[in-house]
Amino acid sequence: MAESRADHDHATRRLWPALALPGTVWLIALFLVPFYAVMAVAFSGNINIFGEPIPAWNPLDWQFATFGQVVSDSLSGPFREAWSRTGLYTLAALVICVGVGYPVAYYTARLAGKRRGLILALILAPWWINYITRMLAWVNLLQDDGYVNKALGIFGIAPVSWLAGNSFTVVMALAYGYLPFFIIPLFSSLDRIDQRLLEASRDLGVGSVRTFFHVTLPLSKMGLTTALVITALPLAGDYYTNTIVSGSPDTTMIGNQIELYLLQGPQKNLGAALVLLLSLVLMFFMAYYLVMTQRASRDAR
Repeated sequence: MAESRADHDHATRRLWPALALPGTVWLIALFLVPFYAVMAVAFSGNINIFGEPIPAWNPLDWQFATFGQVVSDSLSGPFREAWSRTGLYTLAALVICVGVGYPVAYYTARLAGKRRGLILALILAPWWINYITRMLAWVNLLQDDGYVNKALGIFGIAPVSWLAGNSFTVVMALAYGYLPFFIIPLFSSLDRIDQRLLEASRDLGVGSVRTFFHVTLPLSKMGLTTALVITALPLAGDYYTNTIVSGSPDTTMIGNQIELYLLQGPQKNLGAALVLLLSLVLMFFMAYYLVMTQRASRDAR
């Protein structure tokens, strides 16, 4: 019996690494290797006859002058405005996501009842359509002779140039595009709140509003933080939304600068350095989120 159990434990220990192997290979092939290639370009000190950087695959050959230049230009140079605009647009889109997404997630998790499945399907429906296709639909709505301006004309309001470098359009499009990323994890958190805690609060004579602020909101804090992080990470690096609904230098985000240098010019080392700098910024917030998660786990024990 003991020998059989030992064989079973040995087989189990071999099973889980074998199951993890495909995912590990996938991660290395599609994330770590490309990221190392970006570093090799960003830290390259040599260029070819076309003025393009020659990747420095050996870390001993890395030079950090270009990266230092990008950091300097991001703090007080030509990239500073793009970084500031990225932060403002991301923050504004997150505020909209909270204002729209939290009530939707709360209603779906706590009040929807039999309609929950239908509402979840409607929330997930945008994912069934390509993101760029959805943004192109916005172009049809917001162009000078589009439906939005026609609707405004009914009330005597002059047409608005929504697609001519309008920051409001970019922020609204970003919020619309990433709203499902915000709602789903928040819904999961709200759905796990023990109903007995809410009932106990009401039994003590606490009203619905105070119950929400003193029970529901604190218990959903980690879910809200998770939703903000999951939404902010792709928001900060987005470039195609801005390109489609604006395409103006007045609304350029850091993702547009990365696209410009990597795809439309010879200075690919600048684009790669911007990718690394953006990654570092996002890693800082991700690390902060992980620390908060660990603290919450310890407090829950």
